[in-house]
Amino acid sequence: MSAYVPVPWVSPLLYGAVLLGGVYYLAADLGAGSGLLSWRTAGFVAGLAALCALDVAGRRRNLSPVPTLLVRCVLTGAVVALDTSELSQVLFVLLPFTAYFAFGRTTALVLGALCLAGLLTGFVLTAPAWYRDMEYVSDLLMVAVGLVLAISMAAVAVGEQRARRELQEYAARVAELSAATERNRLARDIHDSLGHHLTAISVQLEIASEFRALDPDAAGRAMTEARQSVKLALGDVRQSVRALRDDAPRPSLSAALAGWARDDGAGPCVSVQVTGDEDGYGTAALTALYRAAQEGLTNALRHARASRVSVAVRLTEDTARLAVTDDGCGFTPDRAAGGFGLTGMRERVHLVAGSVDIDSRPGEGTRLTVVVPRREGER
Repeated sequence: MSAYVPVPWVSPLLYGAVLLGGVYYLAADLGAGSGLLSWRTAGFVAGLAALCALDVAGRRRNLSPVPTLLVRCVLTGAVVALDTSELSQVLFVLLPFTAYFAFGRTTALVLGALCLAGLLTGFVLTAPAWYRDMEYVSDLLMVAVGLVLAISMAAVAVGEQRARRELQEYAARVAELSAATERNRLARDIHDSLGHHLTAISVQLEIASEFRALDPDAAGRAMTEARQSVKLALGDVRQSVRALRDDAPRPSLSAALAGWARDDGAGPCVSVQVTGDEDGYGTAALTALYRAAQEGLTNALRHARASRVSVAVRLTEDTARLAVTDDGCGFTPDRAAGGFGLTGMRERVHLVAGSVDIDSRPGEGTRLTVVVPRREGER
């Protein structure tokens, strides 16, 4: 991860203030300086310009932090030595400020302590009795306060940038998980809707082919039901598109299941029974029950070769219980490899805090039981 970026306006603002203060000090002849037009003043201005250029280069190019810090220290020391007004001592606060972004808190604190020690050493060498002069004491205190404020500002800026980066990484992760969740949802919908209808169409076409010569009426009914399954498949596709556009109507579980019932001799007998009031259940819970019933019926027709299938739903004040029972060949649930249909059904039911139970034995049929609770927010 790249280094944190210093606050861009702090350094230029401080350079400008030092430049104006130093020029005014010389122009107003407030001290025993060498004058406004002198090599010392030119060096002072050139040093500030070099510091500004170093900041600009650091923002536009990926400069090595250690050499950049060393050059900044040298330039700051030169500007302070050339400034007769001694206002440029405030530039020392920029050293730990910029170092905080590149090297961290420890380096910034050490560099701040070195700045104070260097300034104090200068006072000792140039004015042995500096501690009796209020001007020197106030300069030292002001630099110390400036260092504390600069390091604090750098800490706040680094914390804000770190939080922004973490938020961006979190948003990217959420987007990735959302996309994966949506892909899984679409896969479940395609399998549960089109897969079910295509299975029904396949079974009805097989019946029509087998009974075409023996029982033309049964074959005709099977073809009629195959056409009806095609219409239902198209309806499911349109409803899925409406769901993606967020304008899908609330599903009616009893009405959707009622269309499955049949007992005309042209295929397995399917009975449907729905008791209770579904108004207290949300769309997600009703959809999970419908898709689970659809998966159970599809497996009974495609794998179990059942002759009779019973779909029963009982809706109470607390839970909804679905039972899909067939008289097919059955299987051993523990040994059977879970296909995508069963996996998708379990995922959908678990999303609404429900449970799935499969009871089956070879030669004894299969019973699928799904229990979905009614949550308080849906009452």
